[in-house]
Amino acid sequence: MTKQIIAIQGGEGSYSHSAALKMFKNPTMKFCATFEEAFLLAIQKSDINLVLPSENTIAGRVPGIHSLLQKYSLQIYAEHFEKINLNLLAVKGAKLETIKTVHSHIHALGQCRSMILNHKLKEVVESDTAYSAQYIAKKKIVTEGAIASELAAKIYGLQILKSKIEDEPDASTTRFIQLGKESKYPEYDKEKNYITSAIFQLKSIPSALQKALSSFSGYSINLCRLESITLKNTFKQVAFYIEIESHIESEMMKKALEELSFMTTGLTICGCYRADSYRLKN
Repeated sequence: MTKQIIAIQGGEGSYSHSAALKMFKNPTMKFCATFEEAFLLAIQKSDINLVLPSENTIAGRVPGIHSLLQKYSLQIYAEHFEKINLNLLAVKGAKLETIKTVHSHIHALGQCRSMILNHKLKEVVESDTAYSAQYIAKKKIVTEGAIASELAAKIYGLQILKSKIEDEPDASTTRFIQLGKESKYPEYDKEKNYITSAIFQLKSIPSALQKALSSFSGYSINLCRLESITLKNTFKQVAFYIEIESHIESEMMKKALEELSFMTTGLTICGCYRADSYRLKN
């Protein structure tokens, strides 16, 4: 059986890597330096899927994902919610008292402010949590630490000096999305829950957004996300990314999308997929 090829932004041992391993059994991994590099890889090869973070309960929306989704027209196939626990890693022989400098992604550092201040650590911002772990593993200095995942500790042979070091333990959850080039939807089952994602631009008429959103309320369809996307070279207009709690093939959804089209100059379906069970619990 052919292994699924998954590309992520970040290094081996990143939280995206951890999420991909939970979503797929023994995938073939490709590690990209930027989100756009990952998107380009999926555009060039249809057998490659992406697993990328879209938002976090503390840091909010991941910048650039929705703009790239609009630019490259990939499809969302699935979602996965991952609880993020941050750990202070160091080389063997280091102790909490020996650490003077800590490396990590800016968001990870920002979520561990109390620990950093209490231990008077110098912060070094890196592009990725996994790269931070890789860096201190290569340096092998007991004064250097990294904030990263448990997976990164295993991969790079580091010890976990302290786990759950974030200011709000168990409060951080990241939503990851699986994307690919082909358009495909799960078969519609009235007993199951679905999410449909779309991007649209409004016609320049009064109350266009209000009328567009009423397309869904009129058919008792819940809109669970609405976010604006800045368009290139203009401040006069934006695009909107929406997530709708319905399958694209339900009769009510078809009618709502038809009404929405009257208010828009462009409507792109970005995917229809099963709603993760996390949504039902939270």
